[in-house]
Amino acid sequence: MCGRYAASRRPEDLTGLFQIEKWEPAETLAPDWNVAPTKEVYAVLERPLKDAEDRHPVRQLRKLKWGLVPSFAKNPEGAARMINARAETVHEKPSFRRPFAARRCILPADGYYEWVTGSDERDLEVQGKKKRPRKQPYFVTPADGTVFAMAGLYEFWRDRTLPDDHPQSWWVTCSVITTEAETGPLAVAPADGPHSLSDIHPRMPLMLTQDRWDAWLDPSRTDVDELRELLAPPPTGLMRAYPVATSVSNVRNNGPELLEELAAPEVGTLF
Repeated sequence: MCGRYAASRRPEDLTGLFQIEKWEPAETLAPDWNVAPTKEVYAVLERPLKDAEDRHPVRQLRKLKWGLVPSFAKNPEGAARMINARAETVHEKPSFRRPFAARRCILPADGYYEWVTGSDERDLEVQGKKKRPRKQPYFVTPADGTVFAMAGLYEFWRDRTLPDDHPQSWWVTCSVITTEAETGPLAVAPADGPHSLSDIHPRMPLMLTQDRWDAWLDPSRTDVDELRELLAPPPTGLMRAYPVATSVSNVRNNGPELLEELAAPEVGTLF
């Protein structure tokens, strides 16, 4: 799954990397090292500009809310539960199949966090001595320092309680597509830690390598079978994972220190 990630790249860096044609400085977001559900995030997408006579798709950097609200939803209350869409079923689930066919995006990130329960903590839980065991967070990121381009979907939702001209009458929300975690070896693994991403968690965000960006963003591609081919996992051996401070577990904590690698996990023996 993907329940928290880091996104500290500046918009001027993203516009060049993704060949952005349109970006509104008013939508600038501060660097965020602890992105949590319902926060606003950057998304790269292609669609015609609003009110433009020329209706050809334009590649844009947009500010969206993380947690997809289906267009048919009566209210946005379930957004926090719709932060992920499974690659295996995204084409058939009612909430995701329409945006999968027409509204795909890329969510740029530095990497994502995942939590592992230590063996000592699990033993205490089994013995009934601890109801909520502590978990050790790991940060997963491309080993070469490139952007972690997560496959995503976006959707529009109309708040019928507001008039048409209200600035918040339309919500634009998004979801991260997840896939089975890689079982192959990490490019860089901790000495006494996980050797693969599946050792950390059975799911992971689907990372799109650069050769798939154009096809994924192209709204003219609507054939479901062809689109599903783009959901193939990237080659193994591109990622590294390392333990970080448990302070990241509190969403109120935010700063570059959250990405600092620990010499050893804070939560006892893990593997």
